[in-house]
Amino acid sequence: MFKKILIANRGEIACRVIKTARKMGIATVAVFSDADRDAVHVELADEAVHIGPSPAAQSYLLPEKIIAACKETGAEAVHPGYGFQSERASFCEALEKEGIVFIGPKPKAIRAMGDKIESKKFASQAKVSTVPGWLGVIENADHAERIAGEIGYPVMLKASAGGGGKGMRIAWSETEVRDGFERARSEAKSSFGDDRVFIEKFVVDPRHIEIQVLADAHGNAIYLGERECSIQRRNQKVVEEAPSPFLDAKTRKAMGEQAVALAKAVDYQSAGTVEFIVDKDKNFYFLEMNTRLQVEHPVTELVTGVDLVEQMIRIAAGEKLGIRQSEVKLNGWAVESRLYAEDPFRNFLPSIGRLTRYRPPEEGTFGDVVIRNDTGVAEGSEISMFYDPMVAKLCTWAPNRLAAIDAMSEALDSFVVDGIEHNIPFLAALMQHPRWREGRLSTGFIAEEYPQGFSPVEPDGEEKAVFAAIATAIELLRRDRLDRLGGRLAPHSGHLKRDWVVKIGTDYLLAGIVDGMVSIPTEIDLSIDGGKPLTVASGWRPGDAIWHGTVGGQGIAAQVRPVLNGLRIAWRGMSVTAQAMLPRTAELERLMPEKLPPDTSKMLLCPMPGLVVSIAVAEGQEVKAGETLAVVEAMKMENVLRAERDLIVAKLNAKPGDSLAVDAVIMEFA
Repeated sequence: MFKKILIANRGEIACRVIKTARKMGIATVAVFSDADRDAVHVELADEAVHIGPSPAAQSYLLPEKIIAACKETGAEAVHPGYGFQSERASFCEALEKEGIVFIGPKPKAIRAMGDKIESKKFASQAKVSTVPGWLGVIENADHAERIAGEIGYPVMLKASAGGGGKGMRIAWSETEVRDGFERARSEAKSSFGDDRVFIEKFVVDPRHIEIQVLADAHGNAIYLGERECSIQRRNQKVVEEAPSPFLDAKTRKAMGEQAVALAKAVDYQSAGTVEFIVDKDKNFYFLEMNTRLQVEHPVTELVTGVDLVEQMIRIAAGEKLGIRQSEVKLNGWAVESRLYAEDPFRNFLPSIGRLTRYRPPEEGTFGDVVIRNDTGVAEGSEISMFYDPMVAKLCTWAPNRLAAIDAMSEALDSFVVDGIEHNIPFLAALMQHPRWREGRLSTGFIAEEYPQGFSPVEPDGEEKAVFAAIATAIELLRRDRLDRLGGRLAPHSGHLKRDWVVKIGTDYLLAGIVDGMVSIPTEIDLSIDGGKPLTVASGWRPGDAIWHGTVGGQGIAAQVRPVLNGLRIAWRGMSVTAQAMLPRTAELERLMPEKLPPDTSKMLLCPMPGLVVSIAVAEGQEVKAGETLAVVEAMKMENVLRAERDLIVAKLNAKPGDSLAVDAVIMEFA
């Protein structure tokens, strides 16, 4: 077994590998760029080596820097994590030349499966079900349009060297093929240095289901069940689960056996994933093989009890698999939510900045529930524009699917992140979505359920009552605390007042105290708008970020943040400003004028921090609704900004190459 390994990666996956290596008694070496000098993975490792400037192309993507770090520290092997060097055969070969072990598959398998065009040809020869498509080189947009017409719409355009949803477009018409081809090729070139694009038939209402495989150097290979990865946005996975709510035992076995056959055919030696598209009739088609550890591997670990990182290390060290296929059992259900630094209310555009507050839910086993949080950041960490915007992977396990979803819902409500925009509101709302809870999924789920983008979830009557009850209980404690301050001329509240008004949005709800007293822990009976009394019980103390308790017997985990004259309360993807006040104060508050936001209807604002790739219009130009105005790149994804209506461009305030902050004015309209 290795005595020391180097992790050629950063963030949460570097931390994840370090934890398993430490458990195995293996010393670890971290590498870091300028931007990651104070990163968590650097602190967690036994040693750390600086490898260059912040851009990945000048640090993490340079094999010579990794090899030099190995020689400097005496690392015997390198774990690549995912992304960066993980699927580069040339990197694997460079390590082998220096006598350093690559903790992953051999170059032959990486080359055979790493190129999407070649992998589909190989899979077809190995009798694996494949999607109809064109696997040759596509010369230009005209060629792409001709091929798409022969295959039949809709079609999917994909970067051959792609991954993570980059360089991928769905086209339903000739126009979309032409535009999609250029965008996919441009993204592929900037992200992977390879602009080759291929086309295949797009399966309508597909599910994205993948099989985890393990194979050693002695001819042994097994599959560890499947992961359902159909909840995707822009072809980027957002929520994964294991097992799939759709597969039956027969289909699972067939998919698993094909995945193992493919792994054996390429002499695969490590952990790998064979991805399939599955239609509504459970027909499945090979999509690609990821010759690395997957981002979503924790859900497989939670339902099988197998540490995939440990298995990768043992296989790389030459050991035989210690698990037989008959010993693989799927136990319970696991769900993973990817926490991204992105604004769900701005069409999920990237957000960067410093984490001024970062308080994940407590990890561990709580009764029948397991909570796990794979992360590479801490309070004070900076989310950089140079790397992937993923902040953490929150995972829950429970004996059944709905219990795992409910555990995830509460864990998300308990996850406090300040300083950046993030997708927790969306993830929390998703956990309550009927279609998700029923398991009626497809890769088009987000686009179908949120066609206009994600908007703040509006609470109904019962939910408003919950918010009002929490706000009233907190206000009672706040006033009681003020009364206890020394040197006050008179009590702020005097005896316990029974009648309160809670303003939520534009609604004013009456909150009457039926029974109880102000104390910690709190237990008060409240009637909201004359309804049946609700018992509000909580051990919350002023200053706590999470209000844990019950309202009417319902368990609640809500985030509370003080705002001017009230609270911001977030729960289950809903976020409201609540003001609990005495009736006379509410009467006067109703008379206050409403402050209107500034009018930006005649401006194109930059929706996220990014780089202006191109400006498609000129001053004085008439533009029709839907036409492209500008293209802005953020975190290697190109975002096309289009006109929402017919207009005339009055002034251009930005030019290609400019770096813009969020809400910077790109252009003004007449």
